Amino acid sequence: MHQRSKRTAARVGALALVAGSAAIAVPTTAQAASYNGVCGSGYQTIDHRDLNAGGTVWLTYNRSTGYNCVVTIRDSPGPALQMLAGLKLAGAPTWADLDEKYYTTYAGPVYLYAPHSCIDWEGGIVDNISGGFDSHCS
Repeated sequence: MHQRSKRTAARVGALALVAGSAAIAVPTTAQAASYNGVCGSGYQTIDHRDLNAGGTVWLTYNRSTGYNCVVTIRDSPGPALQMLAGLKLAGAPTWADLDEKYYTTYAGPVYLYAPHSCIDWEGGIVDNISGGFDSHCS
């Protein structure tokens, strides 16, 4: 399994990200982030959510291995911002894999083996979080 960071987090409910007192400017002319292939070979994009904070959360799946992968990618690199990518089995009380740190380009990838199961997935930049719950039942 390819991973830049893997952590198990005991978190219940929504994740809160705080921007603090710093203002964050998002260029209006920035192109939307495209999937960067960081999950590895064999992963196909199956869903995504655009974030108001200047990025996109990508959900990918590898049909041959049964692994899901989530990565949150900024539209353009910049100063380190708090970002996250998370995956868990649908309805589970804790994230099976969560990457939540300050990054300049992307958070994740995070992985979850979940063939024939529904998943919860999300990603975020600062206080803009999006994803899907009880979805993509393979």
